[in-house]
Amino acid sequence: MIQDMENNKIPKGSIDLVGFGRLGLRTGINLIQIHRGGPDKITVIDGQKISESDIIFLLKGAKAGTYKSDFLKEISTHKKEFREVVSITEDINEDNLDLITGDVVVIEIAGGNTIPTAANIIKKAHENGSKTIGTAGIFGIGDEEIVVKDISEFDDSNPVVEELRKEGIVKDHMLISTNTFIRDSIPITPYVLDDIANIITKEALKLLIEKNNE
Repeated sequence: MIQDMENNKIPKGSIDLVGFGRLGLRTGINLIQIHRGGPDKITVIDGQKISESDIIFLLKGAKAGTYKSDFLKEISTHKKEFREVVSITEDINEDNLDLITGDVVVIEIAGGNTIPTAANIIKKAHENGSKTIGTAGIFGIGDEEIVVKDISEFDDSNPVVEELRKEGIVKDHMLISTNTFIRDSIPITPYVLDDIANIITKEALKLLIEKNNE
């Protein structure tokens, strides 16, 4: 009986982390620490290298000039048979969307107008039958309310939601938001990133369990 329960608590399913910056690293560290369950494969997709301003990477022992996505693979001490970490040192674009293969796809890309790219990732993931989760404005000092719900449940006041809807993403995409944006002249503190990463981890696990039970 106990052995049967133990056998059901092994890692199962895959999660893609698309974009691996300050938020992505926090999410990735959370995921590799999950015990008695969680994903058996984590694929990190990001073509950027660590800079001197990527403090969280450097504090964790990374070296400037190396690929961000390689770092999670470096710090994960699991055997491949238990939890594999795959690093893909490419930025996602319309020409390499086939890299998206996870049961759950977590989108944490930033910089410039990322909405068209995010929409393409979501469409590809849904075409694969995968679950998706992303962000919709996560600026904040640390006392902002964090909203977690499907894109279909947001009103029209969130510009990220509005732009995603224009790209055809109207349902079945989970979003996390403080409803605070770059236009609001508010920074993003480590406290907010910690909180957002923790919520993304929880929601990604829920989606993974849901996918595994289909």
